[in-house]
Amino acid sequence: MDGEFTEQVLAVVESIPVGRVLTYGLIADAVGRGGPRQVGGVMARDGEAVCWWRVVRADGSLPPHLMIEAQQRWKDEGTPVRRGRVDVARAVADHPVGGL
Repeated sequence: MDGEFTEQVLAVVESIPVGRVLTYGLIADAVGRGGPRQVGGVMARDGEAVCWWRVVRADGSLPPHLMIEAQQRWKDEGTPVRRGRVDVARAVADHPVGGL
């Protein structure tokens, strides 16, 4: 993917409100191209500068090496969590669909 895709993904991530999340797939939908894996690639390469803990897998988890810090941030932000993972049904943010 290109630099424009990266910028669009990071812009969507920056728009996620405190205590809310979007899944990798929902971000791809909002950007209007790519998919969960491409969004994950952007987050792996460039996500440290944005609120990366607000971007989760469809099951509410993150890669194991990120979970401990993410769980603390979710607690601090009041993000709905169930069994150590984000309760996506309760925590998903409203988001633009069909491109930016």
